[in-house]
This record gives sequence, structure tokens and C-alpha cells, in this order.
Amino acid sequence: MDIEDPKELVRRGYDALSLRYDRTYGAETKYGPWIRALSGRVPAGGTVLDLGCGSGVPVARDLAAAGHRVTGVDISEVQIRRARERVPQAEFVHADATAVDFGPASFDAVVSLYALIHIPLDEQLPLLRKVAGWLRPGGWFLGTTGHRA
Repeated sequence: MDIEDPKELVRRGYDALSLRYDRTYGAETKYGPWIRALSGRVPAGGTVLDLGCGSGVPVARDLAAAGHRVTGVDISEVQIRRARERVPQAEFVHADATAVDFGPASFDAVVSLYALIHIPLDEQLPLLRKVAGWLRPGGWFLGTTGHRA
């Protein structure tokens, strides 16, 4: 295990701090206005990808509760295990966001909140190109690219 690998540091960190992270950052209520705005733009029963889904709350939970079909991806095995327990109506994949692949035009929306900041800069643009390909025409991308909204 290479502890100098930034992705490995992120994975190990979230594996260790999953529950504490949710408590500290108000997982139950954060991002409410963003999620509601996106949900109103996605067709009923639409497909949404949550890249860097963490424990599934609130993004996957709230979008699934609104009737959307949600797929979450996270590098942390602990986060994925918790997401599957907390949001059983969504599908969750344990994977590196830069290595996962979906077919063209698979999603009506892709969400990536505070996850891109954990990906090495040289891998961000190729990932964003993949995201663009995964979106259906007229699809939405909701993301953050820094440490603040």
C-alpha cells in the first residue's frame, strides 16, 4: 500500500472517519437547496449519478426519495457499505470515480459535491469529459470544484 498515493489517503481517511464526517458536516440537512433545484430539473423517474456519494446522505437519499433512479460511486468501502444500508433503493458501486465507466447518455444528471477536490488535477479534466459523455442531451451536472460553494 502506497500511502503517498493521494487517492489511497482519501480512501483510508473516509474509511476511518465516515460516521464522524457525517455528524460533523450535518449530512442529514446539507445541500438541501441544491438537491431540490436539481430534482426539479430531472424528469420524473430520471437517472442520477452521484460521484463521490459518501454514505448516501443526503444526495442519493433525497433524490431516490423524489423518485429518481440513483447510482452512487465512492472510493471508500466503508462509505459504500453505509450508503447501501441507508439508501437501499439506490445502487452503489465501490470504485475510483476516474476508473468507473458507464455507457454514453446513461444519466439525466450527474452530481459531484466536494469530491473532485480529492482527485489529482491531471485526472479531473478527463473525468469531466467522461461525465459529459454520460449525460443525456439536456442533462445536468451539479458539482463543486473548490472547498466552498
